[in-house]
Amino acid sequence: MSTLTHAPAPTEADVRRALDAVLDPELDQPVTDLGFVRSVALDGGRVEVHLRLPTSFCSPNFAYLMASDSKDALAALPGVTHVVVELDDHHDSAIINAGLAADAGYRGTFRHEAEEDLDELRETFRRKAHTAAMERALTALLRERPDLPEAELAGIHLWDLPGDATTAALLRRRAAVGLSNAADALVLVDHDGVGYAPEQVPLALRRARSTRISVDGNAHFCRGLLRTRYPGSEKDQSPLKEHTP
Repeated sequence: MSTLTHAPAPTEADVRRALDAVLDPELDQPVTDLGFVRSVALDGGRVEVHLRLPTSFCSPNFAYLMASDSKDALAALPGVTHVVVELDDHHDSAIINAGLAADAGYRGTFRHEAEEDLDELRETFRRKAHTAAMERALTALLRERPDLPEAELAGIHLWDLPGDATTAALLRRRAAVGLSNAADALVLVDHDGVGYAPEQVPLALRRARSTRISVDGNAHFCRGLLRTRYPGSEKDQSPLKEHTP
């Protein structure tokens, strides 16, 4: 005779760990590290989370994506029976929260205003995140090996990188965009995984560096805006990770 068992109700620590996997698509950082999680309330298996953003006019599609991903991450937690995720103080809060509550999806929520599919949006920012991670890894390698000519980065493979956090971050980003993580895979590649000739390296690296600087700069800016908008929110922000000055 089988016995039906139920998972215990989640704790706040469980909830926040689940939200660690939810990224701001533009900043490529967890909403928990950024301080975007305003509150967590638990009642048995019922979970209610409120999110906040640096400004009231943050892009609605980014805002919806983070809120929707948060709801999905929490719904997958063992012991969770009901999830409410609400976005506070945004000019489209009412629309986004109603769409989330109804499980209407992005297009069902914004209807004719949903010009771009969320999957396309995700792919765009996954590619940017990979480009930034690739630049961080190669710049770190150049600093570690000052005798390495920049042009020789065309022949650098994953096996040439150190087994550190920067490399681990690059591997995650490569997997997210469908690139091989085989040890003999080239590091400096375009979005299709195609490498560059040595003479193409300087321009490719400059473009990647521009992307990385944009991502890191936006992250610093948004963190500061959040602290200004919500005094005391700095205590909810974690130090920047995977950052190369």
